[in-house]
Amino acid sequence: MITIDNLSRTYGSTVAVDHVSFVAEAGRVTGFLGPNGAGKSTTMRMIVGLTQPTTGTATIAGRRFADLPNPGVEVGVMLDASAQHAGRTGREILGIAQQTMGVPARRVDEMLELVSLTSAEADRRVGNYSLGMRQRLGVGTALIGNPRVLVLDEPANGLDPAGIRWMRDLLRDFADGGGTVLLSSHLLREVEIIADDIVMIGQGRIVCQGSKASLLRGEGSVARAADARALLRALHASGHDATVTSDGALTTAAEPSVVGRVAVEHQLALTELRAAESGLEDMFLELTANTQRDTRRERTVA
Repeated sequence: MITIDNLSRTYGSTVAVDHVSFVAEAGRVTGFLGPNGAGKSTTMRMIVGLTQPTTGTATIAGRRFADLPNPGVEVGVMLDASAQHAGRTGREILGIAQQTMGVPARRVDEMLELVSLTSAEADRRVGNYSLGMRQRLGVGTALIGNPRVLVLDEPANGLDPAGIRWMRDLLRDFADGGGTVLLSSHLLREVEIIADDIVMIGQGRIVCQGSKASLLRGEGSVARAADARALLRALHASGHDATVTSDGALTTAAEPSVVGRVAVEHQLALTELRAAESGLEDMFLELTANTQRDTRRERTVA
């Protein structure tokens, strides 16, 4: 578990992070989102001891990163996959991490297999790696100590669709096994798929946080019925506005319990009934609108 309590960082008169507090729980993936310059990277650097907080604390299982006796076996970190030594091979980079942490030498080959780097690729210099290969190597380095916490900044950057799916499954399995994942990414669709909790930051301050389910829960319902038109008429007769979409789903401002009651009263069989959801991208743009570099007005073409 990662606990952030009243964390701030200032540089002279510039406030990069402004009294941020949140918890990344064990067994869950926490998506840490915000526009460029919002304070995400500074916060993550404070979590792993690379930047000293001006105020507040960041702890991992109750201890500061700097106080962990062997940090790599407790926290896996990848903040910049491009910051690897270009003159070393992938195998050498993993070997240095393995020796530094004092974990068994077999972990090098295990990580190469886990991140799908072949023997030939492992023996190539990192300077000749693609960005996606560097990302895979960075994840392998983060996991080589078999930590219970992962702190990752843009881990899917440079990966192709198959690689993104692989990354998603890897992190989901890690969290489902009881691990803690704090994930920063601009790939909002991927975060929407994988995250259990969302923390959103803008201009150094938290603008929203909570479970994905609660934050993205919209108003109203989405329903499907064996006879969609009959359900539509029944809702209208009960005083509820509703429409049928092109794919046959029915949307209404009425809550699911109301739709269910109307269906029962009119003896209509429902094949689907759920609360409506808003999209993460729409919520992100709305909550961070005043910090976005690009606005709708600025996109007009002369």
